[in-house]
Amino acid sequence: MHVLFLPKWFPGRNDPQLGDFLRKQAIATAAEVKVSVLFVTALDATAPIMEVRDSEGLWELHGYYPRYQGGPAPWRSWINLWRYLRTVRQGWNQLVQQRGRPDLVHAHILLRPAVLAWWWRWRWGIPYVVSEQSSGFMTGAFDRRGRLYRTVSRFVLRQANSVSTVSAHLGARMKALGLINAHSVVPNVVPGLDRPLPAPGVPGHFLMVADLVDEIKNVSGVLWALAQIIDHVPGARLDLIGDGPDRALLERLCDELKLRDRVTFHGRLPNRAVLDHMAGCAAVIVNSRVETFSVVTGEGLAMGKPVIATRCGGPEAFITPENGILVPVDDRSSLSAAMLHVITHAGTYAPERVRASVQARSSAAAVGIAFRTLYERTLHDA
Repeated sequence: MHVLFLPKWFPGRNDPQLGDFLRKQAIATAAEVKVSVLFVTALDATAPIMEVRDSEGLWELHGYYPRYQGGPAPWRSWINLWRYLRTVRQGWNQLVQQRGRPDLVHAHILLRPAVLAWWWRWRWGIPYVVSEQSSGFMTGAFDRRGRLYRTVSRFVLRQANSVSTVSAHLGARMKALGLINAHSVVPNVVPGLDRPLPAPGVPGHFLMVADLVDEIKNVSGVLWALAQIIDHVPGARLDLIGDGPDRALLERLCDELKLRDRVTFHGRLPNRAVLDHMAGCAAVIVNSRVETFSVVTGEGLAMGKPVIATRCGGPEAFITPENGILVPVDDRSSLSAAMLHVITHAGTYAPERVRASVQARSSAAAVGIAFRTLYERTLHDA
């Protein structure tokens, strides 16, 4: 079986981290079936670039077209769309020549990849699967899109031979929007499961990994909760990994709450360094207002650490009383109470059991098998 991964986001020259979770899915799937990746995007360059990457058992073809930035906005959009489609055609021809025509196309993230997958089914009779994990369905961003975008999205999703979502919560939301009738759930690969389990950290040492966009990640809520417990736990502290437009605001809030000596801003770090920090903490906090999956929740559990998370969509699929605590969104009192509970009951969270709670469904092997099963069913029914 030869499957073409067609992602909207993917690590490359444009951004080495964008869509890394999709690449991990592709690597996991390539252990089960033949996978080729075709990734096309704009780049601030003077000439088109086509390059093949072959590493970690994954064959990738990256196509970059020069981003046109002159003239009025509608003209720029049409020129860039034409350049995108021309690069896709070149990539498709090279892919077929070097790897053979795929048996199935797997489009990741609306809209262009799904439209291309539909076109190739109409042209060549190749079945297609669409996978989604965008938060826009949860935040209302999809509803604010233009009518044409929403209509085409509904069409290509309903025409797809199969649809998968990264969580049951996201799938239910897309169904409520009338976009899909049925779907499978295939999670992201959770990094860190191959590492030795670290020792439990010092109770009161919390870690948060998030883009510093407070409207979505609600980092300020964690700072307020930390301020509420410091009289009870003088040694409580927070490591904060990530960066973004609200960093200065959050640093000022630390000063106002007299937390400057208790909160460390590490900025953005590569995944390996993030896992190193997780190994040294006692618990992980996810205080988001919306998450379709929450890789951070999975990473924390993979490192054997209890996780305090909001009921924001993704973490509910992971968290049980055995491995952490779920709290309401935007509830500082519940969050501070959960932090105190994790500190005072640290010995009840056995690292082996915490890791086991995520390993069965989110290891690379489990994700690869889940996609292979979905592909086999799709081709059987096509």
